[in-house]
Amino acid sequence: MFNLTHVQSKIRLMKPERNESSSRRDHSLLRKVLLKLTATSRILAAALVVAVVLIWYDVLNRLLAFGNGIDYAGNHIMGAEATALLQRYNPYFWGALATLGSLLLAYLTWLAVRAILARARLRPVDSASFQQLADQLSGATLDVLLWAWQTRDEPLRVGDLMLARDELSAGRAARLHRAAEQLAILENARQRR
Repeated sequence: MFNLTHVQSKIRLMKPERNESSSRRDHSLLRKVLLKLTATSRILAAALVVAVVLIWYDVLNRLLAFGNGIDYAGNHIMGAEATALLQRYNPYFWGALATLGSLLLAYLTWLAVRAILARARLRPVDSASFQQLADQLSGATLDVLLWAWQTRDEPLRVGDLMLARDELSAGRAARLHRAAEQLAILENARQRR
């Protein structure tokens, strides 16, 4: 016989907290801890971008000034018509060179920033931050954090916290609750047979 009250009592015990303010508080706490843990990497990445932009701006101005300063009028070997053509298309050539250089430098900077932020994701969470999270997060958010921490033989990493924050926003707590409900129903059905 199907024991509905047993399943309902199990489900009530597994229900995630539906309190909107606790969810916002948990999200805010995760965001604050993540900001603290990734601040150095973010500052380093921002400093790298600013330094690259400032240096490239100076190099770019010098490159374009050099290109505009080239005078092909003294080049008699190629002829007057070819010299006039070179003189007319000279700014386009240097502009294209500056654009290609800018694109290449932007791509390399993007790769460097991604590497800095990826290294920050691999950093383990310090004990103080871990204790703060364990003490202040709601049960549903702790379930999401346990779900995000997939390699339990390694310490909790910043990337696991980021995944938990993102999944909490995407409704992972409700999906975990539904999975627990379905598991309880299946276990109850299995026990009956």
